[in-house]
Amino acid sequence: MKVSELPYQRYTVERGQEAFKSVIEKIKNATSAEEVLAVRKQFLTEMEDMSTQSSLAYMRWSCNTKDEFYKAEKEYYEQNMPLLSGLQIEYTKAMLETPFKDELQKLLPAPVYKGYEITLKSLDERTIPEMQKESAICSEYSQFMSELVIPFRGEKLPLTLLRKYMDDADRTTRMEAFEALGKTLEEHSEFLDRVYDDLVKVRTQIAKKMGYENFVELGYYKMGRICYDRTNVEEFRKNILEDIVPVVTRVRTARAKQMGIDEMKLYDYGVCFVDGDPEPILNDKQMFEAGRAMYHEMSAETGAFIDMMIENEAFDVISREGKWGGGYCTEFAKYKQPFILANFNGTSGDVDVLTHEAGHAFASYLSFKNDHDAEAGLGMETAETHSMSMECFCWKFMDKFFGERAQDYKYKHLLDNLSFLTYGIIVDAFQHVVYENPELTPAQRNEEWLKLERTFRPYMNADGITYFEKGTRWQYQMHIFESPFYYIDYCLAQSNALQFLFKSLENYEDAFAKYFKFTSNGGTMYFTDMLEDAGINSPFKKGALKEVAEKSEELLNKLTR
Repeated sequence: MKVSELPYQRYTVERGQEAFKSVIEKIKNATSAEEVLAVRKQFLTEMEDMSTQSSLAYMRWSCNTKDEFYKAEKEYYEQNMPLLSGLQIEYTKAMLETPFKDELQKLLPAPVYKGYEITLKSLDERTIPEMQKESAICSEYSQFMSELVIPFRGEKLPLTLLRKYMDDADRTTRMEAFEALGKTLEEHSEFLDRVYDDLVKVRTQIAKKMGYENFVELGYYKMGRICYDRTNVEEFRKNILEDIVPVVTRVRTARAKQMGIDEMKLYDYGVCFVDGDPEPILNDKQMFEAGRAMYHEMSAETGAFIDMMIENEAFDVISREGKWGGGYCTEFAKYKQPFILANFNGTSGDVDVLTHEAGHAFASYLSFKNDHDAEAGLGMETAETHSMSMECFCWKFMDKFFGERAQDYKYKHLLDNLSFLTYGIIVDAFQHVVYENPELTPAQRNEEWLKLERTFRPYMNADGITYFEKGTRWQYQMHIFESPFYYIDYCLAQSNALQFLFKSLENYEDAFAKYFKFTSNGGTMYFTDMLEDAGINSPFKKGALKEVAEKSEELLNKLTR
């Protein structure tokens, strides 16, 4: 069935309350482990329907944020679903307190019961009013970003379309695009500072009400992290500083000089070639035809997957006013259907939609096919490893999209991915500083961002660029507002994807088999165990990125021109 034809019906909080209360009572009165499992299946069916309907509402709103019906539906879930958190806690307690727990732990995937423990640490029905307030503030920011237009050379462009000029081959054009964005954000600086202040305060209130010192520990629990903590992340941060930052600094500095740039600025970061970065040689329709051919050549499973996605029209990739400005992959579990939203702008990023977001969708496709346990705790670091690694397995087919400049694409892709580690870690470290010091003023937060930039991206600066020189680059990184502590998942995944890349260059078939197994395992194993099973170094071990850094620099030198 085409995604546009999937039926939508609001999942009401009243339905959820009635269903969850019934499930809880049945678990408490169960007389066997098998009976508990049967009741649990009823609960998962309800959760599946609820998530499907809320995802449909969000998807249709994000495709057209001016659609009043789906805007209202999205807001309904944001305001009312927190009301079910108390019953979710009761359900979790019932599963932990059942006399059949030991037997159930043997029958269910290992992460399930660990996930229950984390759930109890991340939810408290006393915080429902604050959770509703948090959702409303996030919605306010999302609406603002989706409607934001930037005056540029006589046009008013959404950020998604301005990005093409921010990465233009002409340095003056890039500078003017960043200037335009900076001036526009500066005009709304009071709003942006107020919204983030409100989010920091309400999240801190939630944490303190639950007995935490600050939001950091709670933020980790809300992300569902079951096999690593902030100490592990700090070690990972050190690995990036010691091994990745020096390589990126050397390569970026040399590249800038080769392009005739004496001092690399923020607006130079996205460009690798003086004659312009490689762009797809295909139009939108041809892009999907090439994507279909690529996935058919890759494997039988990926071929069947892409056929399903295209035939069900499970993509919305054309940028337009009123469309949400980011990109994502979601799923409608009840219908076993993934969906991808993106904003094509004629750059290499368009190809990444058919690699990165399709990697997410392929993982969802496999989870539906393999009937994975919905409570098995698939962390976002695992999900992002699926997508970022798929980008690397698509290297083999880039001539389809870039023709004679396929090698240039590989150079840019590798340098961007390696450099991303030095940016992504700033986003994560910044959030630690902010939530550990919620009293910071907007100016102090900006200064903390600048300190981190100087530490992890010493090869560039934003000096002289309106507004951004104050340390405000973070204000259009939507994750910082909407998904606290998510960004480290991208960094962890990137380090894994780079390892898969080098394995694929040595033996593609063997590497893809390991990736396929990793992706097929879903949440049936802990993240760190899945990495070990795939022969990937844990990013939390000291020196884990040294080999990645060395191989990346060597390959970049071979690919450069």
